[in-house]
Amino acid sequence: MSFKLGHEVDGEWVEHIHARTFGTEPANGHGTRIVAGVPRGDIKVFANLIDFLTPPFFLLYLLHTPRGEGESGRYQSPELNGIEVRAFLKRFAAFLSSDARHDIWIHSPSEQATIVWDRHNLIFAYGPLARFESALRSLGFVVGQPRTPSPHEHHYRPEFDGEAAAILQAFDWRRMPLHPEDEQLQSKIGA
Repeated sequence: MSFKLGHEVDGEWVEHIHARTFGTEPANGHGTRIVAGVPRGDIKVFANLIDFLTPPFFLLYLLHTPRGEGESGRYQSPELNGIEVRAFLKRFAAFLSSDARHDIWIHSPSEQATIVWDRHNLIFAYGPLARFESALRSLGFVVGQPRTPSPHEHHYRPEFDGEAAAILQAFDWRRMPLHPEDEQLQSKIGA
């Protein structure tokens, strides 16, 4: 089974599975955000939160650890409607759920709301927190504090190299350089 985040249990590296928990925390001096674990990289969690936002949307595909499919960078989509976002998520669901070479963000300018799904299978949601909380509760989430284990490993899987290349062809992305905080420090390439 493919998974993007692992941790060590009794000397063996296994999938880290977040519990269905969410909490709030300070958002780097900009109010409060929700943080939630994404059990088994279930794309439905990210997609369900998007349903609580108003289009149009912009996706930001943050490629921090390429395996030859393109340059690292922040790839911003053109303006998208809800149908286009849903089609993108459906098309690339397996890759987005099982490979850690990227983070993905969605932004609703009309609501000044952003949802980030990162390489640690964590979601950070900024904006209408009460709606996000309602969405998470509808998926069986409870209040708690998701944690990324330490040590942990990220997987960048060769079987997804074709999907990684295809994602860069999905839109007329505008590429920008990575920010220093985007860079991946530890990796497990090809496992």
